[in-house]
Amino acid sequence: QVQLVEFGGGLVQAGGSLRLSCAASGRTFSIYSMAWFRQGPGKEREFVAAIEWSGSDTYYAASMKGRFTISRDNAKNTVYLQMNSLKPEDTAVYYCAAKRTFTGVTATNDYEYWGQGTQVTVSS
Repeated sequence: QVQLVEFGGGLVQAGGSLRLSCAASGRTFSIYSMAWFRQGPGKEREFVAAIEWSGSDTYYAASMKGRFTISRDNAKNTVYLQMNSLKPEDTAVYYCAAKRTFTGVTATNDYEYWGQGTQVTVSS
């Protein structure tokens, strides 16, 4: 089992920045690919970004590339999402997730473990 807990959500003005953290416990964190997803009000859960186990490969949703950066620190069992130039449409609950492979990273059904989510609200 892997337990995931997200931190760092909150209220920010448009154009501002936030850094989300996801702390993992349980089985060896470093063997898992990690990802961030988000779910806005009345919307489906959507892929944001993923990072493979060593941190050397990342993948982003097109709309987030250039504004968001995913990273990880395996020594701290933590994955991060740095979000810059935030827009009101980025308002959502953000979830981190873990899976064993770095294939099909955008598919929600492939992830084995999920956190409880953290709310990000961007005001205009």
